[in-house]
Amino acid sequence: MFTEQLSVCNVCPRFCGVNRLAGKTSDCGMDASIQVSHIGLHHGEEPPISGTGGSGAIFFAGCNLHCVYCQNHQISQQFRENHPKTYSLTELVDEMLKLQEQGAHNINFVSPSHVAFQMADAIVHARKSGLKIPVVYNSNGYDSVETLKKIRGLVDIYLPDIKYLDNALGWRYSKVKDYADVIPGVLKEMYAQVGDLAFDKDDNATRGMLVRHLVLPGMIENSKQCLKLLSEISPNIYISLMSQYSPLYKASQYPEINRSLTVEEYDEIMDYAMDLDLENVFIQELESKDACIPDFSQEKPFNFEES
Repeated sequence: MFTEQLSVCNVCPRFCGVNRLAGKTSDCGMDASIQVSHIGLHHGEEPPISGTGGSGAIFFAGCNLHCVYCQNHQISQQFRENHPKTYSLTELVDEMLKLQEQGAHNINFVSPSHVAFQMADAIVHARKSGLKIPVVYNSNGYDSVETLKKIRGLVDIYLPDIKYLDNALGWRYSKVKDYADVIPGVLKEMYAQVGDLAFDKDDNATRGMLVRHLVLPGMIENSKQCLKLLSEISPNIYISLMSQYSPLYKASQYPEINRSLTVEEYDEIMDYAMDLDLENVFIQELESKDACIPDFSQEKPFNFEES
C-alpha cells in the first residue's frame, strides 16, 4: 500500500514529515483520509482531456499550495467549510468505475499532489477491478520527483501547471519558497514517463503530457521564462496557455494582480510562443474566464453544462 508511506509524510516537496496515518496534518491540511469535494463528468478541460464524453473529474480537498488568487479556493483552502466527503478506498474505486460506465474519457484526479499515495492505491485497485480508461494527474506542479518515480506506470496523462520560474513570485502568491527550483525537475520527470501527447482516432488524449500556464497580469517576463523552459523540454510539447485569470479569493490584497489580464498582455505571450516555434498551444478567449470559475457550493459547480 502506497498510503503506508504517510507515517512520515514526504509526499510533496514541503517534506513536512508528519504522521498523517495518526491523524496529523500540516500545510495541506489533510491527514491520510481520502477527502473529495466533487466528482462528475467535466466538459470544461482542454478538448483532448474532456474528450467526447467528458473527463471523469475527482476533485480532492485541500492543497499543498496557498495561491492567493485560487479559483478553487472553496475546496483547496476553505475545504472544511464546504464539507468534503470522506471516501474509503473501496468507495473511491467504485466512483472511478461509475465514471467509466457513464462514458468518461478518463479519470481526472484534480489536485493530487498532497494525496498522491491515496490516489495510487485507488488506481491499482481500480485497474484490478476493470478500469480501462486513461488516468490523468492534474496538478499544480509542486510535486515531489521521488513521489512521481514511485507512482511511475500508474499515470497515463500528466496535466501539470507551471506557475512560476521566479521563487519570489512563488512565495508572494503561493506561499512556497522553492517553486521555481522544483518545477523543472517535475516537468522533466513527467515527460520522461509519458512523452508528448498522443491521441486516439477521435483526437482524445490517451497518453502524454499537457502543461498549463496561467498568464498573470503584469507578470509577462515570468510567463516568457515558463514558455522558454517548456520549449527546451520538447519542441513538440503541448501547452494550454490560459487567459482566465480573475482576481479571486485574496487577490484584492495584492494591488498588482487585482485586475484581469489585458488583451495586449495575452497577445504578447502568444507571440512569444510563436517566436519559440511552439506549435501545439491551446489558447483561450479572454471572454471565457467567467465560465471557467466554479462554485463548489453547487451540485454542478461549473457554469457550462455537466452531464
